Amino acid sequence: MDPFLPSKSCGVCMMNTSWREKQHPAFISYISSFLAANSYRLNFLPIAPDFIFNSGGVSIAFIFETCWDCENGEIVLSRVEKLKNQFKHLYVVAAVPTREQNDSFNQYYLKYSFELGRPTFVPVRDPEMGFEKIVNIAYARGACKQRDAISMMKTERERATQCLDAFLHVVTAIPGIDNHDANALAQAFGSIEAIAQASKGSILESTDLSSDKAERIFRFFRDPQYYLSPRIH
Repeated sequence: MDPFLPSKSCGVCMMNTSWREKQHPAFISYISSFLAANSYRLNFLPIAPDFIFNSGGVSIAFIFETCWDCENGEIVLSRVEKLKNQFKHLYVVAAVPTREQNDSFNQYYLKYSFELGRPTFVPVRDPEMGFEKIVNIAYARGACKQRDAISMMKTERERATQCLDAFLHVVTAIPGIDNHDANALAQAFGSIEAIAQASKGSILESTDLSSDKAERIFRFFRDPQYYLSPRIH
């Protein structure tokens, strides 16, 4: 198994049924074994690209030319033109074992003037190397997506903590209201604005605060003389 890949489940690989029929059975067997060894489930479907990987919550599409045909480059690149706007992550992997094939591949690429990275072209020496590249790319994309999601969740947690701290700071500034009271209000109303609009009755119904505390909160947000008057603690 490629050391780049983890041992746990990676995702799903969908193979174009028409593409499969054009390949040698031994190569399809190699692909199946390689995917199984790297914990990808293989499905055969009539999809537009040759492969679609669902990995780590992201879909990656591939056009896979197992032997670049110098005479049919136009057909391949026309297909790329159609698919590049359908898939955010599209890669074109082509086996170019000879210098002639490599030169042809480069000429067609330059002729179509593709924007860099839309899609990404990956020339390789042979089909086996090509498919290993495909799986590595799919895994890397999925891993990046998961790291982004984890980072976003961490940021959201930090932001929520900061918001709660600010909430507690404001609410506990009301005379006689402690952290327990502030947390009860946060769970019941969710924001300072909602508390400011709440009636004394709704505060009593939604929290375990006493009538006296509910009155203080109600007056604090409505009576300037109340919250501006001096307090002796």
